Amino acid sequence: MTKGAGKVTCDLSISVDGYSAGLNQTEQRPFGDDGGDGWGDRLHAWFAETSEENRAEIDRTTAAKAFIMGRNMFGPVRGEWDREWNGWWGDNPPYHVPVFVLTHYPRDPQPMDGGTTFHFVTDGIESALERAREAAGDGDISIQGGATTVNQYLAAGLIDELRLHIVPFTLGAGTRLFDGVPRLNLEQVRSRAATSVTHVTYRVLS
Repeated sequence: MTKGAGKVTCDLSISVDGYSAGLNQTEQRPFGDDGGDGWGDRLHAWFAETSEENRAEIDRTTAAKAFIMGRNMFGPVRGEWDREWNGWWGDNPPYHVPVFVLTHYPRDPQPMDGGTTFHFVTDGIESALERAREAAGDGDISIQGGATTVNQYLAAGLIDELRLHIVPFTLGAGTRLFDGVPRLNLEQVRSRAATSVTHVTYRVLS
């Protein structure tokens, strides 16, 4: 486990061929072309449509005391913050704890309803993790995504537990987990097949 009281975890929905998002992201299609219809996308239908069947995994996903995400996951706005954008989730995002967004462009913290505050980090993944540790105290930290951000943390050896939610279809193109990541040693510690997804948890050994 990396230094700190809580674990650094990652929950990521992926296709069978390892993609966490398709091509052509837009404001109407946050996860790009994945065979779904916008917010009803196939990669995350298990989270919304079969929530009781997947309640344990959903609760585990949302239990972290701080989150880290890439700017691409926060929204489609690129470059300078030249328009108002506070995330995909409306006035009350589902996090309810501090969220640290990786970006090259400074921006003041953005408090939201329900206890979520987005903090914008311009000095790299390790700085974001240190700030998240301070915010989380003894709690876990979740590297929320997307896959490009997760890959950076995996390559740096900074994730303790990888929780994959594998949806039974292929995308063929998009943003892919493990691209650019050196060989990893993983220990499978949990797996469960549900109706539309298989949940697999790995401990990252090295």
